[in-house]
Amino acid sequence: MLDWNPALYSRYEDERTRPARELLARVPLAQAARVFDLGCGPGNSTELLVQRFPAAAVVGTDNSEPMLASARQRLPQARFELGDIATWAPEAAPDLIYANAALQWVPDHEALIPRLFAMLAPGGVLAIQMPDNRQEPTHRLMREVAAEAPWAQAIGNPDRLRTELLGIDGYYDLLAGEAAAVDVWRTAYQHPMASAAAIVEWVSGTGLKPFVDPLPSELKTSYLAEYERRIARAYPARADGRLLLAFPRMFIVAQKKP
Repeated sequence: MLDWNPALYSRYEDERTRPARELLARVPLAQAARVFDLGCGPGNSTELLVQRFPAAAVVGTDNSEPMLASARQRLPQARFELGDIATWAPEAAPDLIYANAALQWVPDHEALIPRLFAMLAPGGVLAIQMPDNRQEPTHRLMREVAAEAPWAQAIGNPDRLRTELLGIDGYYDLLAGEAAAVDVWRTAYQHPMASAAAIVEWVSGTGLKPFVDPLPSELKTSYLAEYERRIARAYPARADGRLLLAFPRMFIVAQKKP
């Protein structure tokens, strides 16, 4: 993919930060010395960690330099590093590894999740939130349009563009054998949106990127126009004239044995 756009991502920061806050609320730690925010983006989730653990060394990692620049400007007291979650390893065992809306872009969860959990200090916590919306109209329609001419050749196989999640049972089973406790849940947020164009703008900052980034400008324009037309059909106006965007998210909080 081309690089991430912090300004576009942050247009819906309140909605994106709400699950990050709710994930952190379930982290069973009174204090922490070393905290890592994997896939920190523009620092909205890192800011929550700094507020929760003011005495901790908080480090945000991301694979996007523009996102890191935005995060450093927002939180000069925290440390931010360029890195790939798939190969990331801390210098010392963390008390908290926190990943909000990031691991859905990283493959091979059967190996990744146990590896991250094993890196924790005794009693440490792995906290993960991932969008679980592949079957929602927003994401089904991305793939549907991408599979049609004239966009299919440039985009390629649309099913390979995002990691298939294992399901709550799958993640529980990955962690339960080694963990002191595993907390898993799923929440479907309902976001009132002004229009179909607003829904397209929302997903343009994240899930839609792998579909439109490979397209030349004329195909990008036509793809987005067709996608928005189908979004308008899939999300009818509610009683107040707004469209209700369902956004399911999966949460996993696992604590290591002391």
